[in-house]
Amino acid sequence: MESQKYLEDLSEIKNLMNRSSRFISLSGLSGIMAGIYATLGAFIAYFYLTPTQGEYVTLHSWNFKFIVLTLIIVASLSVITAFIITTKKAKRNGEKIWDATTRKLLTSFLVPLITGGIYIIIKLSSQHYGLTASLMLIFYGLALVNASKFTLGNVKYLGYVEIILGLVCAALPGYGIWFWIIGFGILHIIYGSLIYFSEEKK
Repeated sequence: MESQKYLEDLSEIKNLMNRSSRFISLSGLSGIMAGIYATLGAFIAYFYLTPTQGEYVTLHSWNFKFIVLTLIIVASLSVITAFIITTKKAKRNGEKIWDATTRKLLTSFLVPLITGGIYIIIKLSSQHYGLTASLMLIFYGLALVNASKFTLGNVKYLGYVEIILGLVCAALPGYGIWFWIIGFGILHIIYGSLIYFSEEKK
């Protein structure tokens, strides 16, 4: 009887330590929505903005600007949706949305992501478009792995898959849009669904 109580106390202490060192209010639903946004945005870019034969996309062309605008809209919708859903979940669980752990999480996530974004912009300004999708996947994967120690541990596995997908994308030029859809669309939907049904339906 005493040993059972001892084990329960240890489990409670472990849970408290885990809550204090990790941001665990991330919602699987926000991942699903981010995947849907990314997939829709990619299909819009592909079907409506693919240049016709003999037409080249340049940094200052309308098509390129529209693609960038589409990416910004997708990213903005994903961030806003994640913030709203995560805030509601944190309040429901009685957790703080902004504390030292959240700051560490954002710092770990944003440093590789912003670094990658700047590098991609530099490459685009030199009219090097071929590796854009692969670089986005790789740096995003690195950001996930780097931030995983401050949130749900299985986030790192999504990061590993994104990195591998980015490397394969780099080896298969010409299929960037499809790798982008898989990495930012389908994988997010699958991962978000797994989190939603395993964590949020308990």
